[in-house]
Amino acid sequence: MPDALPRVRIVATGGSIAGIGPDRLDYILYAELGGHLTIQESLARIPEANGIADIEAEDLISVGSTAIGPVEWLRLSQRINDILRNEADVAGVAVTHGTATLEETAYFLHLTIKSSKPVVVTGAMRPPTALGTDADINLLDAIRLASCSDAGGLGVLTVLNNEIHSARDVTKSNSFRVETFRPNELGFLGYVDSDGEVVFYRAPTRAHTLDTPFDVDGRDSLPRVDIVYSYAGSDALLVNAVREHGSDGLVLVGFGGGSYPPATLEAAVRAVEEGIPVVLATRSTAGRVVMTPRKDQQGFIVCDNLLPQKARILLMLALTVTEDRDEIQRMFTRY
Repeated sequence: MPDALPRVRIVATGGSIAGIGPDRLDYILYAELGGHLTIQESLARIPEANGIADIEAEDLISVGSTAIGPVEWLRLSQRINDILRNEADVAGVAVTHGTATLEETAYFLHLTIKSSKPVVVTGAMRPPTALGTDADINLLDAIRLASCSDAGGLGVLTVLNNEIHSARDVTKSNSFRVETFRPNELGFLGYVDSDGEVVFYRAPTRAHTLDTPFDVDGRDSLPRVDIVYSYAGSDALLVNAVREHGSDGLVLVGFGGGSYPPATLEAAVRAVEEGIPVVLATRSTAGRVVMTPRKDQQGFIVCDNLLPQKARILLMLALTVTEDRDEIQRMFTRY
């Protein structure tokens, strides 16, 4: 008898990969129209997947990813953990997702999934109703990657345009091109390639999944963390709005390696004095924000090389575990 196919679960959340446009030349309006294929309809487009894995799929939610946030992250993470905890024969899980916030959802899962089995997030830049859609191949690649034992132990992965990325590093870099997801200067991990092989060339080194303290089972909310972006001439207004709102944390996005307009920085210092943890990040698309004696004295936390939107996620999760500033800083160094 032939070997049994690996069993893959698909958890679908909507997005462009399931979008329905008005015609085959539409690459824009489908998002406003809001129609979505079910995951079963998406799978019917790629019968070849049945030769790769034994697939079971569900629509957890069906929205554009601009409508996904902490509540949906918790629901998704809890569902995936439930599958991996209770279904021992599952080889891996694939998640379909809109590309707008795909990198944020993937990083949240990277920190909260409690399994070493592959969890793969994919999406599409062109809906399945459009000429040249990448929806079908990206879904097929996600199934292939989720069924691959070599993908285990690497944390949550993304695959689009045949490229495998770590959820920690990947970011959307172009508004329409199919090669939009990039890892900044650090390099992607490998390919789901044209010969059907999954090929890895490097692996993540930062801790993830089983090696984090972030257990979200039973949670229905997360601490509120806001992001304030610096620009030439910015002042205290937005930081003060965060202070007055009573937010649980703040990511302050500055210039280069961590410089800020004076009024913005002064307001952030006051926020720290009032007990709001403030993480310093940069609007540069690559590179680290590092600690200095003055930043340390002022009580700030630095984000290392996390993009602001990912620094926000780590701070939200950190605050579910501790309010100790030194411990949170260690988390930014470790994760």
